Amino acid sequence: MRTLPGVADHGGFDALVIRTDYHDEAGWLAVVTELGLPWGDRRYESLVHFVDDPAWADATADEVAAEVRSGENPSVVFLADRTTMRSAPRTLLAVTAVRREDGEDQEEDGDYALTTRYGRSFRTLPTGVHEIHANLSIANMGFEEFARAAQDDPDGIFRSF
Repeated sequence: MRTLPGVADHGGFDALVIRTDYHDEAGWLAVVTELGLPWGDRRYESLVHFVDDPAWADATADEVAAEVRSGENPSVVFLADRTTMRSAPRTLLAVTAVRREDGEDQEEDGDYALTTRYGRSFRTLPTGVHEIHANLSIANMGFEEFARAAQDDPDGIFRSF
């Protein structure tokens, strides 16, 4: 794997969105705009930390997850990748940063196995980023619940609960 720059000044309460595709500036700006809107039934403030550095261009989900684990260790990171820029609707890739070796138990039925039961990543609408991040941050829900909802969607996208 290549060496990627660290993620500086990422607050624990901010959803981490990393841009990995640099072929569509208008698409990126549309994603940033949508992620900046208030969200939820109470119109919560949008808290997002954007990483917009070409050094991350074409980084894979595994490379990104490995790099963010070495920093402030968020449980999920969102990638604005090539699919994000080309899809309609624009969807981000939600990737768990949890590793098997991070768990207290490393058995097949342990925390990692539960977290990744429906995969290590899934697609979400920009509006889902906040719901996912907020619920994971306060341990209200698990990554696997969102991944399952995406899996159950006919298009494989988490839309909302």
